[in-house]
Amino acid sequence: MDFETLRERALAYREELLARKDEIAPADFGWYPYDTMANIFHLDALLGGENRQVFDRIAGTRIADIGAADGDFGFFLEDELGCEVDLIDNAPTNFNGLRGARRLVAELPSKAQVHEIDLDAQFRLPAEHYGAVFFLGLLYHLKNPFLVLERLAERAELCFVSTRVAQVTPDGTRIAGQPVAYLLDPAEANNDATNFWIFSETGLRRLFDRTGWDVVEFTTVGCREDSDPRTPDRDERAFALLRSRKA
Repeated sequence: MDFETLRERALAYREELLARKDEIAPADFGWYPYDTMANIFHLDALLGGENRQVFDRIAGTRIADIGAADGDFGFFLEDELGCEVDLIDNAPTNFNGLRGARRLVAELPSKAQVHEIDLDAQFRLPAEHYGAVFFLGLLYHLKNPFLVLERLAERAELCFVSTRVAQVTPDGTRIAGQPVAYLLDPAEANNDATNFWIFSETGLRRLFDRTGWDVVEFTTVGCREDSDPRTPDRDERAFALLRSRKA
């Protein structure tokens, strides 16, 4: 399947799922409020050449949607590509305690499995092998991103990852070319104590290499000039497709 077709089907699925969510809107909790399906636009910008058919490679395989929110993207991959899906998130930090994902599994219906896993603890993944893991928007929320990426590289052939990056520190010190990360104060970015490490691009690429991943595709979106770790209008995000050297 060409990626343009996949993107259009993802957007159609998003509308169908939104309508379904409206029909079954719960009284005791709210759905995750952000549009996780919009990541399809970033993947469109990320993938080039033969990698625009990468989803053909993972069709029918077991995949993990990590930091899944309500699981929208995982449900799409199950429906469209026949993937066996593990939805993984940490209930205490999930927007609705994973009640949204569980409700959708029951209502769609879906065979996806919902797993409560704290990646900042000693964790085990539900399966020994994955065709791909989707690890979008989560890396900078982890205390130990090195450990998590290393564990994923042992279990997954491919990883789609995104995270916030920065070119300068809050005082203007340039870090883009240095293999470093900035450790946020708990109240420094969106007053969110779960924000930890904001890597430079060079630091992020080195992290990928040190944890057993080869970078297949890489791009950034958002503020591409003097991005910093804490300012909302200086937010830059890196998206990458990685291939494991260990799985």
